[in-house]
Amino acid sequence: MTSTVPALGTRTAEGSALQAVLLDMDGTLVDTEGFWWDVEVEVFGGLGHALDDSWRHVVVGGPMTRSAGFLIEATGADITLAELTVLLNDGFEDRIDRTLPLMPGAARLLAELYEHEIPTALVSASHRRIIDRVLTSLGPQHFALSIAGDEVSRTKPYPDPYLLAAAGLGVDPARCAVVEDTATGVAAAEAAGCQVVAVPSVAPIAPAARRTVVTSLEQVDLPFLHSLMTEML
Repeated sequence: MTSTVPALGTRTAEGSALQAVLLDMDGTLVDTEGFWWDVEVEVFGGLGHALDDSWRHVVVGGPMTRSAGFLIEATGADITLAELTVLLNDGFEDRIDRTLPLMPGAARLLAELYEHEIPTALVSASHRRIIDRVLTSLGPQHFALSIAGDEVSRTKPYPDPYLLAAAGLGVDPARCAVVEDTATGVAAAEAAGCQVVAVPSVAPIAPAARRTVVTSLEQVDLPFLHSLMTEML
């Protein structure tokens, strides 16, 4: 989904500019990281294999090809990657059709960015078919564009999705604030040169240079995001 890019954000008193906000989806805006694991457990259970709970930290936040490939290899399940991808997407769609809880603070943050005409992109490792379903609940008007994991040759943890989003918005990646919930997503955003706000969902994430860790999106608002750019000076 692509639409006209809004005007760029305003400058702070110090002269730095927040040019855009790039947001992850699963576990960041919508409380669905657990959905993916539940679907994986269910699908592999149907194939006669139990998943070790410790594998959850391995598969979270990355592209489906990586996660599904790991689980096939770990279990020895007799299924192809293509077949498994269809089953996982089908199972996930079934769950979000029944319920799609937003993360605390997500609706308020999206409304604030939209009100102040801050260019915003949804950048996810999920496939387009999933993103378009979720956008219906998030409100497609909140995003100038969206990037899906099956639309890039290299998805997270590579920087490509975030570089593509910045290019699509016509902004400098260094002037973009990225909001992510996993180490995989954080790695992608940092490799793209963005300022990162980490809101850990499944596994802890430590603070670092160009990375601010918060416990909830309720701590993230427009002044907070502008301050990240000011700290670069």
